[in-house]
Amino acid sequence: MRILRGDVAFRTCVLMVGALLPAGWAAAQAKTTGSASIVSDYAFRGVSQSNLKPAFQVGMEHQAGNGIYVGTWGSNISWLSDLSTAAAPISSSLEVDVYGGHRGNLSRAWSYEVGLSYYGFPGNYPAGFKRADTIALHGGLDFAATPDFTVGAEYKYSHALAVGWSGTGYLELSASWRFRPGWTLDAHAGKQWIKRKREYQYSDWKLGVTRRFENGFLLGLAYVGTNANAVLYTNAFGRNIAKDRLVMKIGKEF
Repeated sequence: MRILRGDVAFRTCVLMVGALLPAGWAAAQAKTTGSASIVSDYAFRGVSQSNLKPAFQVGMEHQAGNGIYVGTWGSNISWLSDLSTAAAPISSSLEVDVYGGHRGNLSRAWSYEVGLSYYGFPGNYPAGFKRADTIALHGGLDFAATPDFTVGAEYKYSHALAVGWSGTGYLELSASWRFRPGWTLDAHAGKQWIKRKREYQYSDWKLGVTRRFENGFLLGLAYVGTNANAVLYTNAFGRNIAKDRLVMKIGKEF
């Protein structure tokens, strides 16, 4: 498979997402939602993207009445600039994602989702540096055992634009229990496979509780961990960015 350059891949992803949009985009049932939050650490699949430091995150999603959705999400990061050296400086402190797909119901209890995502990392890179921009396909199933308890499974296949990191698979199992109004207990377990860099493969887990208020604000606390190789996941600052830790969150949904 030919590897695309970052800007070409971004335009390709946007065009593919746009092709999903129906002629009746502005259906009466359509709605737009958004969120903004501050987290004590940006943990992606259990690995810190912000050097174990706080991050500000914001996102917006438009949902058509027929299950089609498109959205964008962004966060500050540091893991790329953490690789910077005086001889090869990297100026990239932002992740911007664009995604789209379709959600639907198979029955009263079963639902599904399929989608396409583009993870972009704009910035200035030294000559010859392989950008981290990634295209990913995903599909998932959810089962609502009761109105307050849901379990799900999702598989995501991603193709990184950097040589050596393409062909990454990620399987996620999750459960969500609303044990009282406004309170949710969430559990997650995941496994990541990397085709050409197997030494970087690992499993991760997360257990958290979220309190949502009627005005849209929320508070969250989660225990996050992995079994990743501590040596491989220790950054230039001597920090194991895949270690077990608590992550706090405060946000607003609108």
